Amino acid sequence: MVRTQVKRAYKYRFYPTEEQATELSRTFGCVRKVYNLALNARTRAWFTEQRRVNYAETSAMLTEWKRSDELAFLGEVSSVPLQQTLRHLQSAFAAFFDKRAKYPRFKSLKKSRLSAEYTRSAFKWRDRRLTLAKMREPLNVVWSRPLPEGSEPSTVTVSRDAAGRWFVSILVETSTEHHARTDQIVSVDAGITSLLTLSTGEKIANPQHEKRERRRLAKAQRELARKAKGSNNREKARRKVARVHARITDRRRDHLHKVTTRLVRDNQVVVIEDLSVRNMLGNHSLARAISDASWSEFRSMLEYKAQWYGREVIAVDRWFPSSKTCSACGKLTELLPLHARTWTCSGCGATHDRDVNAAKNIRAAGLAVSACGAGARPQRESSRTGRSATKQEPSAARPKSIPRP
Repeated sequence: MVRTQVKRAYKYRFYPTEEQATELSRTFGCVRKVYNLALNARTRAWFTEQRRVNYAETSAMLTEWKRSDELAFLGEVSSVPLQQTLRHLQSAFAAFFDKRAKYPRFKSLKKSRLSAEYTRSAFKWRDRRLTLAKMREPLNVVWSRPLPEGSEPSTVTVSRDAAGRWFVSILVETSTEHHARTDQIVSVDAGITSLLTLSTGEKIANPQHEKRERRRLAKAQRELARKAKGSNNREKARRKVARVHARITDRRRDHLHKVTTRLVRDNQVVVIEDLSVRNMLGNHSLARAISDASWSEFRSMLEYKAQWYGREVIAVDRWFPSSKTCSACGKLTELLPLHARTWTCSGCGATHDRDVNAAKNIRAAGLAVSACGAGARPQRESSRTGRSATKQEPSAARPKSIPRP
């Protein structure tokens, strides 16, 4: 059996003491401050001198900031999370200059995720007890599942969500055993009425977690709107709204984990569509439902699990007319409105379920991609533009201007 060495993060909830919560909150604030200062320095250097500042220079700046009277408080917390946030900023700039991401943005107290990353030199790990730098007691972690036998944490990330829950994410290197090889190949058509439709004809229902909690969420938001800004009651109401959002997110992620695990376990190859979810969210009539379906997270989970367990994920060109093409004879239907869930082919007379037909066509296209090479795409003309699909592939474009701090 083939085994692969991978890095996996195990996330646990923990309950800090009052002293630990205070220390971590200070660390979060210092991490955000250092990130914003470094981003400001790098942006100013580019606009004034046309010069790129690297990690080593920002690290030297951090030393100077700690020596100043105004920023002396930066020296009161562990230096490791501050250095790590400078490395994260360096990675963000590398992604921007490689045209893989937008220009880094400043961290906001209200909107940014509160987190701090500790490397091996900044924590102690003994007998499943985790103690962070600047702390006297280990964290009270709820070990909901065991870490892999014999694994040693390399990085620990502490975070607090908007609902006030504390989490610790422990990164370890472990080996995963590939699943036994199978001849099963399945394709997936993502949807809203049914979350997923498989080429086997199976439809996986859409739990619609956000829709189920919409009434409770609306009530909590109305209560928040009536509270005076800056009051303790407003903070309590804000956390109530955040808890509803957290409930939705946790349920959605749990469902996606179960679905993707089953697909990867039972099939050697999974074929999906290369959907541009960000562009699809521009449709204001469907944006809420598309966000609730969380197609991007589904694809991300599917891909990393396939890599872990020796499976393959094939993405078919997003402009491939899978719904309009007859899976029996291959005839392309010119007009197929979104509300039409079943249709009859004018060429062969076959009656199709729209989603099942699309899944079958995606499977056929995926097999063609697999046979012709990873870079191949189905050869056809787009029913929307009449141009070849290879000419419509979007390219990452660098922003015309860099925002000033």
